[in-house]
Amino acid sequence: MSNIIMIFASMTGNTEDIAKAVERGIRSTEAELTVKEVMDAETSELANYDGIVLGAYTWGDGELPDEFLDFYDDMDELSLSGKKAIVFGSCDSSYHAYGAAVDLLIEKLQSIGCEVVLEGLKIELSPSKDEEEQCAQFGRDFVAKL
Repeated sequence: MSNIIMIFASMTGNTEDIAKAVERGIRSTEAELTVKEVMDAETSELANYDGIVLGAYTWGDGELPDEFLDFYDDMDELSLSGKKAIVFGSCDSSYHAYGAAVDLLIEKLQSIGCEVVLEGLKIELSPSKDEEEQCAQFGRDFVAKL
């Protein structure tokens, strides 16, 4: 049975809604899941899990949210070879860089040895009912890759 950790940041609730839908998909499988907001997580925890799920909204013109910055920087101290990961985030198409936080997190995970096994999931603002199912499927697909 796979052991997964999900760490996310949400300001308006959009990314949290995505996280809940991904969580629903993961929990519909045999996998065990721990969910934390980034402010309550330590990077050292990532080594204790088979699978890593990160979620963040994109701030401004393509930055990570402030509450994710320390965690992001601390990830440089890790070596997560053999770990599998996915990334999701809420996005806003009114900005030039669409969902850049998702891309930044994927690049960071890959730089520390993770295999990102699914394309980053980018949802415009809050997920619709159809997108909620897409998010749940994203979670199920991740478990299938572990």
